[in-house]
Amino acid sequence: MNQLFNGNGIFPKGPKNEAYAQYFQGTSYLNMLSTTGVNIGNVVFEPGCRNNWHIHHKGGQILLVTGGRGWYQEWDHPARLLVAGDVVNIPPETKHWHGAAKDSWFAHIAIQVPAEGASNQWLEIVDDAQYNQLYYKMSSL
Repeated sequence: MNQLFNGNGIFPKGPKNEAYAQYFQGTSYLNMLSTTGVNIGNVVFEPGCRNNWHIHHKGGQILLVTGGRGWYQEWDHPARLLVAGDVVNIPPETKHWHGAAKDSWFAHIAIQVPAEGASNQWLEIVDDAQYNQLYYKMSSL
């Protein structure tokens, strides 16, 4: 399925993610599946798209990968390749980023863990040099 994934999965892709575009390198799409009680969004990344480093204060986040290939990386840790079926539990106060592999669409369900006073802090971009190193790492797997 990963080879054929084109961004259209079991949940509708949704419109271009204009509200958060300034925090992404490349084009992403966002379809909010729920905003009642728990915010749950289907996020789809075009090949090479990734979000900036960021921190979820207080509540954390859970990612459920539904298609394609992508990356998840915590600050001062190696990046982890993600494929459909992977689950990432991101504790609060963890600086991280996630996004598509250079040659693949990528989709995940993003679940914001509810907490009083929860917020999201967007930080620096994942620059091309840093990101391109992952491509070479993946091609050697």
